[in-house]
Amino acid sequence: MVPDEEAALICAKLEERGYRGAVVPIEHVAQLKREVEERLSQKEIDAGLYEKYLTYFKFDVVATLPGARSIIVTVAPQPQRNATFHFNGQSYSVIIPPTYYHDTDNPIREILQGILGSSGCQLHPIALPVKLLAVGSGIAEYGKNNIAYVEGMGSFLRFKAFLSDMPPGRSDWLEPRVMDECDSCKACLNACLTRAIVPDRFLIHAERCITFLNESTDEFPEWLDPAWHNSLIGCMKCQLVCPVNKQFVKWVEQGEDFTEAETELILNGVLLDRLPPETAHKLNRSYMAEYLDVLPRNLRALMK
Repeated sequence: MVPDEEAALICAKLEERGYRGAVVPIEHVAQLKREVEERLSQKEIDAGLYEKYLTYFKFDVVATLPGARSIIVTVAPQPQRNATFHFNGQSYSVIIPPTYYHDTDNPIREILQGILGSSGCQLHPIALPVKLLAVGSGIAEYGKNNIAYVEGMGSFLRFKAFLSDMPPGRSDWLEPRVMDECDSCKACLNACLTRAIVPDRFLIHAERCITFLNESTDEFPEWLDPAWHNSLIGCMKCQLVCPVNKQFVKWVEQGEDFTEAETELILNGVLLDRLPPETAHKLNRSYMAEYLDVLPRNLRALMK
């Protein structure tokens, strides 16, 4: 199979399952790195925040997969999940945003391995700036809120990147741009209570974004009003008011239900291996186990 045909087959098989994908040459990793470095040099990305939270990016692809020739970027639509916590006789329904769930990772990987395995090619997941990768590949565009959108899917999405030694075929690379729909719209800007989204720059002020603040293990800043919290982790404010997401905002599935005893254990910061097995399973099924260190603080803020 020639490279273009294999890349087209990957995209077609992903679309059959409701996903999207693109295959781009490995050389574009260098462009991703340059883009991040340029944002750092222009101080659009805070160097301290980058060193603390974003150094997991793996731009050294040769070390990850010797002989890598292509990057496969995939995107899957996912709903919000509603988790319920019971405490002091009250029930609290809280949202976990779509991007935190990994449900679609294995099905997508199986599709890719089924195609690449038949030609003897390898596949390896890799941590890259996936939004930037998706926009560069042409399957996504940025919103004014610096979140990636895919036509027909909105922004309720999960992106994933893989390395492969398959030949990439032909590929264009697009410069980052904001959707045309954003030109005359200020919905996300007006909805952002922390003023992380501003009209005079492409990137948001990450240090003021609630998503960043409640993923961080630091204490919430004094200026952050607890009433502004809207999700157990992350933030949905700007996405829920976006007109492009109009048909997706009510796409909510029921998640786990935590008893009073379980909620109390979580609020008390009990470690995962000390929790009852069923409680640990609920956290793992919610993909919240890795955020257990910030859940007590975040959950208390939502309960206020």
